[in-house]
Amino acid sequence: MPTIRAEAVAEVLWELKKLEKLATFSAVAERAGFKAGPGGKNIETCLEAVKREWPHLQWWRAVKDDGRVPAECDQASLLAENGYSLEPAAGRKTILQVVDLETHLYSWTFEPEPA
Repeated sequence: MPTIRAEAVAEVLWELKKLEKLATFSAVAERAGFKAGPGGKNIETCLEAVKREWPHLQWWRAVKDDGRVPAECDQASLLAENGYSLEPAAGRKTILQVVDLETHLYSWTFEPEPA
């Protein structure tokens, strides 16, 4: 049975799927009502539950805050299959990063409109 946190993350991933956007671990966790944890551990645990319980949700839309993923992982393959360009991270042969990450990220923070 999934945790309340995993259910909240699933809702956030559904939003991202509809928007066709990515979001950082920190942003997903904050939107779901908790902190990502050291190194994103809390959100990674929730994402594992989402993959198991709701395989149709696009869990790969939640990326580490720096946009980096191991080259040989499901997330890298799924990002590439869905049109996101990846390039080797500077000085790292086995790590990729999302190209132009900022243009693909969705943020739930809103700037106040000028008076």
